[in-house]
Amino acid sequence: MTSPPTDPQGIGARVLRKEDARFLHGRGAYVSDLVLPGQREVAFLRSPIAHGRILGARKPADRFVFVRDDMAEALPILGMSGLPTYRPVAQHPLAHEKVRFVGEAVAMACAPTRAEAEDLLERIEVDYEELPPVVDALRAKRDPSVRPHEEWDDNLFLSLGLESGFEENARKASVVVERELTLSRQAMVPLEGKAVLATWDQRADGLVVYASSQAPHLLRIGIAKFLGLDQRRVRVVAPDVGGAFGYKYNLHPEELCVAWLAMKFRAPFRYVEDRREHLIAGANTRQHHYKITGYADARGKLLAIDAEVTVDGGAYSNWHQTIGLEPGQIVGNLPGPYDFHGYRVRADCVATNKPGFLPYRGVARTGVCFAMETTIDALARAVGREPWEVRRENLVPAAAMPYENVAKKLFDSGDYPKSLDMAREAIRFDDWRARQRTAEPDGRLIGIGFATYCEQSAHGMSVFKAWGMEFIPGYEQAMVRVTPEGAIEVRAGVHSHGQGMETTLAQVAHTVLGVDLADIRVVLGDTAETPFSTGTYASRSIVMASGAVADACRTLVPRLVTIGAHLMQAATGTVRLEQGRVVGPQASLSLREIAEAWYCRPDRLPPDVDVGGLEATVAHRPQVDTGAFSYATHAAVVAVDPGLGSIEILDYAIVEDCGTLVNPMIVDGQTLGGAAQGIGTALYEESPYDPNGQPLAATFADYVVPGPVEIPDIRIAHMETPSPYTAFGIKGMGEGGAIAPPAALCNAVNDALRPLGVEITETPMSPQRVLAAILRAGAPAGRDAGAGS
Repeated sequence: MTSPPTDPQGIGARVLRKEDARFLHGRGAYVSDLVLPGQREVAFLRSPIAHGRILGARKPADRFVFVRDDMAEALPILGMSGLPTYRPVAQHPLAHEKVRFVGEAVAMACAPTRAEAEDLLERIEVDYEELPPVVDALRAKRDPSVRPHEEWDDNLFLSLGLESGFEENARKASVVVERELTLSRQAMVPLEGKAVLATWDQRADGLVVYASSQAPHLLRIGIAKFLGLDQRRVRVVAPDVGGAFGYKYNLHPEELCVAWLAMKFRAPFRYVEDRREHLIAGANTRQHHYKITGYADARGKLLAIDAEVTVDGGAYSNWHQTIGLEPGQIVGNLPGPYDFHGYRVRADCVATNKPGFLPYRGVARTGVCFAMETTIDALARAVGREPWEVRRENLVPAAAMPYENVAKKLFDSGDYPKSLDMAREAIRFDDWRARQRTAEPDGRLIGIGFATYCEQSAHGMSVFKAWGMEFIPGYEQAMVRVTPEGAIEVRAGVHSHGQGMETTLAQVAHTVLGVDLADIRVVLGDTAETPFSTGTYASRSIVMASGAVADACRTLVPRLVTIGAHLMQAATGTVRLEQGRVVGPQASLSLREIAEAWYCRPDRLPPDVDVGGLEATVAHRPQVDTGAFSYATHAAVVAVDPGLGSIEILDYAIVEDCGTLVNPMIVDGQTLGGAAQGIGTALYEESPYDPNGQPLAATFADYVVPGPVEIPDIRIAHMETPSPYTAFGIKGMGEGGAIAPPAALCNAVNDALRPLGVEITETPMSPQRVLAAILRAGAPAGRDAGAGS
């Protein structure tokens, strides 16, 4: 359990977020708030069909209407990968020769207002030769007669696999369970969609791009690469970002189009995605299909896992992570936090006529957790034991840490069984089991479910290299400066899109330097003002940037002490930095007095003063860069109405461990937000398509996002097992909350429906799917269905 912090402002303190002062008073600055002189708004004409050839286009005689042939300077976006079997495929900024999903941008128009730009789009006529669409990934894998990319001989982006000790361990099994599981496609739905404003800076002779981005430095690389510019001629500024979840980590065609317009016409242009565009043409994610087999002994001790996984990758592979990220994560993370030694997996990523798959909070791990955790429950039912008991006996024990699992993941620290025990106690498991033995007056059925996962955070060079990525993240940099007033300025290349980085990085700086948080300013999101960084993703930012900020602060300490000792005429060895002051045997100096000597009175400085001054830029990398593993157990109690198919969450508890907590309040917020998204995956969110590839959820009338009424009162408990490999023992946790809810809730629903012989194997668990499963099982679908169960 966590202990109270000794420093009310440093690492471990529940400090209110510094950035909320502007957010809560409506003073945030987003791309939509920015207006430049002469600015034009951009609108995109999008394909009405899922698959077809472009035979021709007729556009009005307006200089601000464009198709692909007008953009010779812009190269197609091409994501490369070193993964075996990977096929690169170019995505043009505007569709070229073919369209491959409904909503693909075919043309763009610019006007003083968005409405006028959309009016121009209505005057564009495009002739299509409609082709049969590829909608079902499993069918597309079996039958490649129709292909989104005709130059391929099948529909596979890539196929990855791993086998370790499978045959030897599987043959020892006395219990075998097989399941076929599906996670439906969904959208990401950040509060702010993608947004970009680009202009040409005449003085700098280069592009300035304001973008809602998680990774401004990488966006600069992509824009420069595909517009044929030197990176020094591109500046990317990411102002406040209204949520991202992975959606804003890659280069989007619309961003390249707007940057091209600014480069071409030396004027400002802006595009802001609307909600319909996001639901139709924005990132799709999560769509996995599993054939998974678990092998165990008579008690349910897991011996081996065999899985065939199919990912519906959509039409294009993104830059720079590529479509290979999802199957790569599946292969490496499917075993979860479990101790077994036989493993065989194959993950196929299939091209279909849907928007390209992009990484979403939890990247693949929500799917693998769903598959693994429902398999654990199935094994428990097969051997006649409580799922929590079988789960506990299979989890990697604390005494085994650090532990290398069957997929060669190195778990650094933690007590996985303890998190399960605490979650079981938190929901009063025995009380709910007793209640289950008495029929509910309203005929509903009570169910209890658990899910335990581990989250590989702060991946380093070795991991990304193994994933075959074109661009491999390495060291994280930060710059720390003492200002002339004695305040602290921290500049970091990571960016915040809701994580509270302005607060937590200030807490790290305070922990080292002791300066009051009110006097620490954190600057993020501008490639001209911050050190290079690969950005905020993969639950890495606080792990990597905290180490860089702390190391930069520590670099300044001897410089401050040397100047202070000289000013106080004291021996350097007798002087220390304490609570933001340089303290000597008989006197102390504020940082303001030290800064005054450096900036204004160099005649008072010691002759051997460090000419690096009062600022330092330092790069940091954890000593073991294969990742710091956070983990958690989620426990859910549900009531299922067998007559209506409705599911109510009666109780939900989370016990999580992300190492040293920098700010427990922010950790709670991140966990709650992630859990809300996971509940959406489990019960509500779905992007379905008809056989013609037409999206069927284009508005919030059809695409259901959980709100306050749908989210229960989630209770969170923290364990705190520091990582031995990272600065301060911190582990990342930004994605974790979204990983476990589908598995925990599915296990709870199946526990409730067990008396009816019903098992749900697909998300979201909508009332229609629950009722259909009841009918397939031949169980009565009425309010008396659970009587006597």
